[in-house]
Amino acid sequence: MQLRATLRQGLQILLAHQVPSAQLAAELLLMHVLGRDRAYLHTHAEEDVPPEALERYCQLIAERATGKPTQYITGHQEFWGLDFEVNPDVLIPRPETEHLVQRVLELARHQGHPKDARLRIADVGTGSGCIALALASELPRAILLGADISRLALVVASRNAMRLGMPERVKFLESDLLTRLLTPDFLGTFDFAVSNPPYVGREEVEMVQREVREFEPRVAWGGDLEHGDEIYARLFPQALQALKPGGYVVVEIGYNMRERVLALLGEEWEEIEVVPDLAGIPRVVSARKAVVSCQ
Repeated sequence: MQLRATLRQGLQILLAHQVPSAQLAAELLLMHVLGRDRAYLHTHAEEDVPPEALERYCQLIAERATGKPTQYITGHQEFWGLDFEVNPDVLIPRPETEHLVQRVLELARHQGHPKDARLRIADVGTGSGCIALALASELPRAILLGADISRLALVVASRNAMRLGMPERVKFLESDLLTRLLTPDFLGTFDFAVSNPPYVGREEVEMVQREVREFEPRVAWGGDLEHGDEIYARLFPQALQALKPGGYVVVEIGYNMRERVLALLGEEWEEIEVVPDLAGIPRVVSARKAVVSCQ
């Protein structure tokens, strides 16, 4: 079967199963099977697909038709220009989370930190390690710790650090939020505490896309939370203990969580800002730990 016909057949199956972004999924899966880029698919459309590749492609299309995310099928997702391994043990990195990385870099510049400053950054709920490793790629002398409650996620994060040539740049540890960092050795030592925490409450579970609800780890997106803001309520007090005076907490929030999250930031925080994503949806909240004056 020719490449064009193979792609058309895969697309028709995905459309019949109401798979979102069916054209993109059909192309990505064929690119994965053939080991080729998108340009190749369109410039060699008349070429025959080898029988073994065709069989494999049909298997992957059938997997995607069940709702299994394309990224879990190929095992890869790009984030911040870096290629990350992903599997069902970790949340799939989203483009909107890049706003979190961008905000940290902006705040570091605003504080006058040079790019090679030895900043100390804690990534809470690190998952695949995408946020910590993206920051490590931009801040070559920063000291980064990635914490996660899931031991399986930490295995994936560690492999990503190795694959990206940064095994010594980011240290990963098993911890419920910042709990293991609330010790004399770490208290008041961090410049940033960043997190893309679970924030989906029980009443919103049915609104979540099937691919997330049925395949991505529930502990990472929050379907077991009562209201969705519980993690922020626990994280902010811990961040106050872990951060230096003048340090920042930077978190991603859900589309409807702006007011609830802001209400959890008390008088100990200043310079509170909300950054929208490209769609204008409030996406990132940052706040600075107040510096206590001696006067």
